[in-house]
Amino acid sequence: MLQLFMLLIVFILLGGGWFYLTPSGSNLRYMMADTLITSQHRYLAKYLIGQDELDKRVADYNKKFDQMADVKDNHNINLAAHPEGSVGIEPITHKTFKGYLMYVHDPKMIRVVTTNIVGEGERVLSMVKRTGAIAGVNGGAFDDPNWEGNGFKPAGIVMSGGKVLYKGNGMNAKVNVVGIDKNGLMIAGRYTPNQLVKMGVSEAVTFQPKFIVNGKGLIKSEADGWGIAPRTSMAQLKDGTIVFVVIDGRQPGYSVGATLYDVQNILLEKGAVTAANLDGGSSTVLVKDDQVVNKPSSKYGPRYLPTAFLVFDHPDQVNALNIWSGINMNNFDSSKKRTQSSDAA
Repeated sequence: MLQLFMLLIVFILLGGGWFYLTPSGSNLRYMMADTLITSQHRYLAKYLIGQDELDKRVADYNKKFDQMADVKDNHNINLAAHPEGSVGIEPITHKTFKGYLMYVHDPKMIRVVTTNIVGEGERVLSMVKRTGAIAGVNGGAFDDPNWEGNGFKPAGIVMSGGKVLYKGNGMNAKVNVVGIDKNGLMIAGRYTPNQLVKMGVSEAVTFQPKFIVNGKGLIKSEADGWGIAPRTSMAQLKDGTIVFVVIDGRQPGYSVGATLYDVQNILLEKGAVTAANLDGGSSTVLVKDDQVVNKPSSKYGPRYLPTAFLVFDHPDQVNALNIWSGINMNNFDSSKKRTQSSDAA
């Protein structure tokens, strides 16, 4: 018995030494830390890398994402070449994750739609049913205290139909955006709302990073892929087709999730010229034909969100509400629990 106990101690010491002192062990440790950083349990990452290193790693990622956003995009897209206005879904099967690609061949079919409930977010399925959309995915970032926010207060900017519906830091502060201009060209990077208006941007939300520019990936390795998580990303092919990637995660035995490096590789194989990340994690959802196609990771089902990218047969007839008009959002409490059962979806 004593020999068995001593052998166990040796294995633990050897394992701990490998985990903390070897390059391969450290790579795994930082991958685990990055995975926690993108989850509601970010604080646990300090037990893997320490609080100082956790703070530094978050700051380094934000700095790196801003640098990626500033890489010049030549917009080498032939918008006249896109096929007819159709929407198709292709499943993704990988050894560690599952998901879907949604192809929207006419980028002008896409609109940003907002929640229609003052003080609360709305599920994407509800938005799709309410507006008569063909399909949709979750959109941009939002104020989400302890990952339990009510989904009403966006981060950064929201644009729909060429109008600025929300500008958290005013019209002259640069923010990371993902969107589409009035001609159907995908726009991603750091811009002020004033710049976006002058550029003719029609639809936009805030998220990061931009990770494919001019057909080249900016994420150099798996180690820089921001951990393993459910993912939603948006890309544009050379013919103008918009591709949304939705990958499930945090569900062992079904799909654990993907790094951004994984997503980048998938999109490069499909010929993406431009790509950027959207909100992921438990927000990740794909709706088509009034049904949730993927398996959201939240045990409570799809989340309540402020924005979504929806696809329409008649996008010119869509009127996204400025739901935040007249509200002092500086004083809005995002941690206040939802009070209404706004939809049965």
